[in-house]
Amino acid sequence: MALAPLETYGMTADRGFLCAYDAPSVTLEGDLAAVRDLALRLPEILPTGKVRDVLDELTAITPDQIAALTDTQARMAMAHYSFLVQAYIWGAETPGSSLPANLAVPMVALADRLGQQPLLQYSGYVLDNWGTLDPAKGVGLDNIYMIQKFAAGTDEAWFVLVHVAIEAKAGAALALFGPLIEAAAHGDGDRAEALLNQIVATWAEINALFDRMPEQCDPYIYFRRVRPYIHGWKDNPALGAGVVYRGVERYGDAPQAFRGQTGSQSSIVPSMDALLGVGHAADPLRTYLDELHIYRPPGHRRFIDDVRAASGVRTFVAGAGHRGLTEAYNAAVQAVADFRSRHLEYAASYIHSQGRKSAGNDTEVGTGGTPFMKYLKKHRDETRANLLEVA
Repeated sequence: MALAPLETYGMTADRGFLCAYDAPSVTLEGDLAAVRDLALRLPEILPTGKVRDVLDELTAITPDQIAALTDTQARMAMAHYSFLVQAYIWGAETPGSSLPANLAVPMVALADRLGQQPLLQYSGYVLDNWGTLDPAKGVGLDNIYMIQKFAAGTDEAWFVLVHVAIEAKAGAALALFGPLIEAAAHGDGDRAEALLNQIVATWAEINALFDRMPEQCDPYIYFRRVRPYIHGWKDNPALGAGVVYRGVERYGDAPQAFRGQTGSQSSIVPSMDALLGVGHAADPLRTYLDELHIYRPPGHRRFIDDVRAASGVRTFVAGAGHRGLTEAYNAAVQAVADFRSRHLEYAASYIHSQGRKSAGNDTEVGTGGTPFMKYLKKHRDETRANLLEVA
């Protein structure tokens, strides 16, 4: 089985899983323009404590209006509505237990249209939520900005933009997956070795970008001013059974429980695991990560699934008896383990060590709703355990 071209999955070599279009130039008209304008004012509204009063007056957008949007307009509207939904639930002293119909109905219609879930996800927070200062230049930290924000502080923007830069950098590695799978299928060890070394070189740049997170994102500010808004409704003690979506017929009055936005919804590391044949033993974090698959855009889900089905890279390397190939494969596995190590360090410094708990901001539970600290180290160690013996 060969991989389809990246564009088939909504991906590009120079942007990876990031949106391929220019998000700032996407226009929303009429009532949706008013929604967008209000969403962009969240940094002004949230400090007042009156965000629910303001959002209760927002014009209701119908499913028919959502159906009339282009795909890029729907994705941009999804980003704005996602922030409004999170602000309604988490933007006051007491978390909200329900969404009004003027938010719930269009949010669900957009999620249905895009094949995702009706709350803030990594795609709306990161992948579709950035622009370039100079469109003629590349997607780097010196040339990108965050479009939709909660608080508009440097720490919030830097947290998101580091992820944007990583996603863009990963495109060069993702573009090599198809050729590498083909080289393995044809028994071409030298070609596979060269491609793996190129992927490793890209991952060195990815990890260098990840290392820059502390430069402009302070752990205390992140914990107190950024993280509270991005929690979901599932396994969150502050919300009980979840959130009621008023006016959504198929939900009725039953609370809905969805996972919150988390970097674990990024498709980069799962794609690498699929390519390299890295597996993880059953535990609550693996169950959680498997569940997150439905929170990714459909095209990105297909890419991961296709890579997993097509890749015979690990089997080929293990049986090739090719020292250089094995070393290149192990370097790729180690690069992912290094990324997971840094993630573990950030989880400790940005969340766990902050110590105090607040409603919806539990230091033991990730924004997606899982006790992450117990399992991140285990998954990092399991990644290293996939290193092959060098002959």
